[in-house]
Amino acid sequence: MTEATILDIRARTVIAPLQRPIRTASGAIEASPLVLLDVVTDQGVTGSAYLFAYTPLMLRPLRALIDQVAPLLRGQPVVPWARQQQLEGQFRLLGLQGLVGMVLSTLDMALWDALGKAVGQPVVRLLGGAPQPVRAYDSWGLVDPVRDEAALRHSVAQGFQGIKIKLGGGDLDHDLDTLRAVRRIVGEEVTLMVDYNQSLAPVEAVRRLRALEPFGLAWVEEPVAAEDLQGHAQVRAASSTPIQTGENWWFPRDAERALSARACDRMMPDLMKIGGITGWLSVMGLARAASMPMSSHLFIEASAHVLAVTPTCDWLEFMDFGAAVLQTPCQVDAQGCVTAQGPGLGIVWDEAAVVRYMVD
Repeated sequence: MTEATILDIRARTVIAPLQRPIRTASGAIEASPLVLLDVVTDQGVTGSAYLFAYTPLMLRPLRALIDQVAPLLRGQPVVPWARQQQLEGQFRLLGLQGLVGMVLSTLDMALWDALGKAVGQPVVRLLGGAPQPVRAYDSWGLVDPVRDEAALRHSVAQGFQGIKIKLGGGDLDHDLDTLRAVRRIVGEEVTLMVDYNQSLAPVEAVRRLRALEPFGLAWVEEPVAAEDLQGHAQVRAASSTPIQTGENWWFPRDAERALSARACDRMMPDLMKIGGITGWLSVMGLARAASMPMSSHLFIEASAHVLAVTPTCDWLEFMDFGAAVLQTPCQVDAQGCVTAQGPGLGIVWDEAAVVRYMVD
């Protein structure tokens, strides 16, 4: 393999339909606003990754930022670590949070995808591992146990070993009623997790988590504001239920800060915020040193590759925002697991769907 060079970086914006819209305590996601990013190389290989914008309002700014970054990378080698260092230096005074961090992380994933495709191998092999099944949980929003009963039963029938639901859409009694009903629907063997999406103050979080303890939850996710590390530590110290956080950490430094503050029992970095695959590799070392279980947040395709080489691999979150524009969307097997696909990250656009859902 000769070293590939970046010829161009292209971005397209789509709003893709979701099989199951996601309702949270902070609002609803009815469709999937995505930036489809392609790194074109001089070897005839294109590396691809998608960026989840959370809201359509961010599609145009993200695409404009990518257009501005592209000239900095044209003619540069396809070397993810070097390109990340280059761009971190470019934005050091501004910082890496927000849109900048999302673009840098997604570029990193696309570069790794290009490397894998160039040698006809899945990225997990470039990381020193091999494709292997990673257990997945089906990730839900706020649920209505009556309306959603059939769909919840279908999740179990598909093979999912765990199910996560969001809480915080009502008072504590509503949370308790919802959990009782969901447990009745999915049975005792399925692992249950809950996510408050940062909706509680620390004192209220302690009150609710103590009431949830009899349910034996695998974790409670982001009960308080993500940046409130002391609040997370306060809640963690007062509850026997493990605290999960990390989806809003920006690059490995945020992971270091959270671990230093004893803010969580488990971590789930987001590949689009943690620095892509390159950032993940740093954080998984921190997780190993801390003996902390490490799960993924969104981005099923790339997550299946990095979790397969993560020493403290825990769960893969199955919330599929990219399926509508992919030729071969990720699937869960009968045992409730996802296995990394290739070459690269296994990301190939369904061009007809891209045209159908494209927005300016």
